[in-house]
Order: sequence, then C-alpha cells, then structure tokens
Amino acid sequence: MSKRLSRRGLLRGAAGASAALLIPRRATAYATVRESAAVNADIEIGKINPYLHGHFAEHLGTCIYEGLWVGKNSPVPNVEGFRRDAIEHLSRLGIPVLRWPGGCFADDYHWRDGIGPTGDRPSRVNIHWGNYTEDNSFGTHEFVGLCRKIGAEPYIAGNLGSGTPQEMRDWVEYCNYPGGSTLSDERAANGSKDPFGVVYWGVGNENWGCGGNMTPQEYASHYRRFVTYMRTFGGTRPYLIACGPSSNDPSWTRGFFTKLYERQRRVRIDGYAMHFYSWGGDSSTKFTVENMREQLSSFAGLEEAILQQRAIMDGFDPERRIGLLIDEWGVWDRLVPEEEKQYGRLWQQNTIRSALAAALGLNVFHRQAEKLHMCNIAQTVNVLQALLLTDRDRCVVTPTYYAYELEKPHRDGMSLRTERTGDSPLGVSISASRKDNKLAITLVNPKHNTNLELSVSVRGAKLDGGTARILHHADRNACNTFDAPSEVTPADHSVEAAGSMVKVELPPLSIVTAVLEIA
Repeated sequence: MSKRLSRRGLLRGAAGASAALLIPRRATAYATVRESAAVNADIEIGKINPYLHGHFAEHLGTCIYEGLWVGKNSPVPNVEGFRRDAIEHLSRLGIPVLRWPGGCFADDYHWRDGIGPTGDRPSRVNIHWGNYTEDNSFGTHEFVGLCRKIGAEPYIAGNLGSGTPQEMRDWVEYCNYPGGSTLSDERAANGSKDPFGVVYWGVGNENWGCGGNMTPQEYASHYRRFVTYMRTFGGTRPYLIACGPSSNDPSWTRGFFTKLYERQRRVRIDGYAMHFYSWGGDSSTKFTVENMREQLSSFAGLEEAILQQRAIMDGFDPERRIGLLIDEWGVWDRLVPEEEKQYGRLWQQNTIRSALAAALGLNVFHRQAEKLHMCNIAQTVNVLQALLLTDRDRCVVTPTYYAYELEKPHRDGMSLRTERTGDSPLGVSISASRKDNKLAITLVNPKHNTNLELSVSVRGAKLDGGTARILHHADRNACNTFDAPSEVTPADHSVEAAGSMVKVELPPLSIVTAVLEIA
C-alpha cells in the first residue's frame, strides 16, 4: 500500500429579457422590498485583473493528495496522476492563478524533496497539519504540470521560515534558467528541458505566526536579505511578494515598511499580501441566522481593510508600484472532528451561505480593483472554502464554485462605480464592469427573509436587453453532497434591461449576474 493510500486509511478511520423566471425552491412567505441602485457606466475605477479570482492549494488534509493528485497507478480516473474530474472542473471554470505549497506548510517545505524520481524522494512529516507523512510525490514539476493543465499561472510560496536565501534563490534558478547551469540541467534531466517561467514568488508566509513568529522588523530584515539573491533568470523577472498582516493590522504594515526602508528605498518588493478570514460560529450545515449574519457582515470589514492597508502602503509607495494582494481569504467555519477524521484536516462542507460569502468578497474586489493585484481563496479542493469536494472516485462541485462561475464575466472588464441604498453590510451587494459592448452586473441578496425587487439605473450607457443567471436556495444550510450533488446549482433568471434601467428580482439568499447589451 502506498503512503498516500495508507494516509487515506488514517483519515477514514434566462436566455433573454423575456425568459421565464426560474428560481428553484423559492418560498412565498417572505416580505418583498423595493430597492434601488445605480451603475455609472462612464466612471471607470480600474481593470479587473483576472488574478482577483485566484486560488490557493496547500499540502493540508486531502487538498493535494487525493483532491488534486492521486498518482498514475490510482484506480481513480486520472490524467498523468491528476484527478480527471478535478482537472475538467477547474479547466472549465478557468483558474487564473494558483498559489502553492502553502500556507504554513511553505515555511517547512524544502523544494529539493519534491524533485527527481518519485521512488527516490524522501518522506517528511507535515508538522503543521496533523503530522501526516508526505511522500513528496507531488512537487515542483507536478505543480507546474497541474497549472498548465488547468491554464493557471503558478505562484510559489517560498520557505523563509526554516529555509535559507540560497535555497530559495536556487529554486528560482531551477525553475526559470533556460539551460547550461547545473540546476537548469538538473531540471531538464527531471523531465522539463524548457524552463517553467514562474513569475510569482512569495518570500515567506504568515511570518508573524507559523512562518517564524517574527516581529515586522525582524521579518523586514529577513526579507531584505532573501530578495537580494532572487534575480531574473533567463528573462523571467520574479514578482516578489512580501508577507503582509493577519487581517487589518496597521502596526505590522507600518513596522515592516519602516524597517525595510530605514537605510535605502531600493529593496525589491513587487507585492504585499494580507490574509483575511471570515470566521464562523457554527459548523457549516448548522448555521443559525445570527451567526450567518455575523459572518457575512465581515465583508464590510474586508473592504475597510483594503482601503486602510492601501492607504498605509501609499505613504511609503505613493506611485503604487507595490501591488496589494489578499492571497488567503474565505470563510472558516467551526470544524467537525468526525468530518476531519473521515475527509482530512480543515475539511468543511460548502453551502449557499458559503457561495454568498464568495460573491460578497468578489464584489468587494471588483469595487476596489484599482487597489488590488491578486486575491486567492482558501482552498481549491477539500479544505475550507473549497471549489470541489472529493471522496475516492466521487467529486462534488460546491456552491462556491458556482459563485465564481457567475462572477466570471467580470474578468478583464473595467470596474465601474456603483451606488446602493444605505450602508448596511447586509444590504444588497453590487459590482459592475464594462467590456466592449457588454455590461456585467452582479447582485447579492444576503438576507434570509427578504425578497428584493431591485431597480438599477445605468448612467452613461443605453441598454438593449440581456441575460441573467441566479444561484439561490431558501435554506441557508443547503449544500451539495456526494449523494445529492445538484441541490444548489445555477439557473436562468429573468431580467428587464432597456434604456437606462434594469429591473431584477432577488429572492432571499441569492446571487444574480446579468450580462447586458449596450446599444
């Protein structure tokens, strides 16, 4: 039995404006409220980088092993060792960027363990996530191969915590130098003559915690030393990402940048990554209304964190040469020990509430598009707010996956200024973008007991019909399971769009994206 399989044993112990309204499972006892909002089609905020729809996969639980990688000899249908169903679903959604190998795992990961013949790779203990044995059959070549199969840009989080500057520097050369050096020739001997061309490099992860328990000043000194040696190899200039704060911690950001620039302002830094989780007081399928409201209200805090962190960074970087990232975010519910034992560490079910949270976050990112470079939800498969859940040869698409699918029309569009009634964190959420002659509007109704009849005025453009899709369920705890995989799925939805007015109905707990024609 392989090490991977033995670990599993341990873990187990409307087509148009006139289309018919299709809202599954809608109750009729809700109050109906009329509200208004506005889209300024002539006021552009900034381009919505597809990387704002990014993702994150860590060696944690069954995210990598069994979730993405099963090995070439697995009875689970696979393509060169990658789960066939996962590859198909992620390719269809279009994953713009994927961060790996952690997370906390990154700062105890030594990349040489994951290259060369798989039978010769050492076994290591995952000290952060349950002391499981890692057989290292999934390493750098497999990660880059996964990214190529699903069309994602690879983002590697390097080991600053327990590693050395030379180790990280050599990893960059191994990945990116075309040929002729010992490291590039070793890559070729391991199966890839052509360089990987990895652009995105995280220089440590959560170094205020699991990445070394450092002060911001300590981390700044380590960062300065490490990036001195992370150079351009073979024409691929690395985009170097520093560890930012946990949630909105101004003291970490001020302390880091003050120390980084105390002697001179020429230290290479391209990105700065904040982490922001929305904690849940209940297990995923047992949320009370009160705890759901509290969790969904946290996205107002996420938007405020973006504004405040960017403002602090602007004091050190007025030209905004440094991009702000949120490379870990999402809902973190109360975990169920029995589920973790069966499916792996940090496994949580995914409900319509989870999808609403994803859409609220994406709407925030769209509205603040000019302040952000990348945002990666945690995590891709089987861990926290996952897109997919797997069990042996079964795979379920989660409501969060469908939230990303509904928001996909915004990618590469120009974010537009929006307005809404009131400032409640549980009011209707809106983001809008314009691309060519299309106007995309995503609306979220996070209320559990209110049906909204929404009128959206569009300034600066005339509309001529369009289509809409909806994700909705009346039960806040509804989810897709291995036995009922289609309980929460999108459907066509009716929308009226003519002249400068859009009218659409939002049932409780719903996400609607309308793609409208500009006349």
